Amino acid sequence: MDITRIFKNNQSWVQKKLSVEPGYFSDLSKGQTPDILYIGCSDSRVTAEELMGVSPGEVFVLRNIANMVPNTDLGVMSVINYAVVHLKVNHIVVCGHYNCGGVQAAMKSADMGILNPWLRNIRDVYRTHRDELNAIADEEQRYKRLVELNVEEQCINVLKTAEVQKAQLDRGLTVHGWVFDVHSGQLIDLQIDFIKLLENIKEIYRLD
Repeated sequence: MDITRIFKNNQSWVQKKLSVEPGYFSDLSKGQTPDILYIGCSDSRVTAEELMGVSPGEVFVLRNIANMVPNTDLGVMSVINYAVVHLKVNHIVVCGHYNCGGVQAAMKSADMGILNPWLRNIRDVYRTHRDELNAIADEEQRYKRLVELNVEEQCINVLKTAEVQKAQLDRGLTVHGWVFDVHSGQLIDLQIDFIKLLENIKEIYRLD
């Protein structure tokens, strides 16, 4: 890619926006009031705003390898805190995607260097759901199910945080688990039943 093309694209984008809405950027500079925190994968094929059909300012976005929410990652925890406490979002979405390279890498018996500690979080998801996953004979279907279970576990990690628990009580903040299918372009709501899922462990993580 010719990197200088980016700046030409930017100028075209600016002109296009101004031709439709002359005050677009002056309005954008007044601040942000997103209603959604989106936690997704860094994969270059999966752009949050585009797949949701939303405009700048509508969604606060965090992306990392395999849409992880490790409680020891201060970057992730800071984003959640800022979105919930200061921006006061009402929805948190964890969105994975099929054919996720991070999930596939986690299932390989290979030394990935600096990636090892990060991928270990995904391997922990596999360990937690080992019986279900090992019962799936087809490797591609097993990977797809791991993508879904990883989303589920990261949603649980979101629900463990104090600010999310407080916002649930104060204003009914909700957490959602989605998967993006890169083959079809479809966004899939996993319809995770968190009440049932957390039924036996909620006392452990409740902070109120």
